[in-house]
Amino acid sequence: MNKYESVVIIDPSVEEEKVKDLSQRFTEIINHDGKVEKVEELGKKKLAYEVKKNKEGYYVVINFEANPSLIAELERNYRIIDEVIKFITVKVD
Repeated sequence: MNKYESVVIIDPSVEEEKVKDLSQRFTEIINHDGKVEKVEELGKKKLAYEVKKNKEGYYVVINFEANPSLIAELERNYRIIDEVIKFITVKVD
C-alpha cells in the first residue's frame, strides 16, 4: 500500500455539518480498501483564483494509505458530488 494525501475544496455556501458528513463519506470510501491516518478540516480559505464563481472554499486534507486502484474510485466520487469544487490526490514519499 502507498501513502497518499488528498486535498478537497468544498463549496463555501455548504453548512459546516454537511462538510463533516462529506468528510465522513470520503473516509468511509478510503477505509473500504485502505486506512485513513489523519483528516484535517482547515476551514474556509481564500482561493488563488475563482473556481466555479467562488472566491473561497472549505479545505479538507486527508492523509491515508491505500492501493493505487482506490484512487480512481475516490476521485470518481469527488467528481459526482456537487459540493466538491476542486480536488487533488498526490502520492507521498
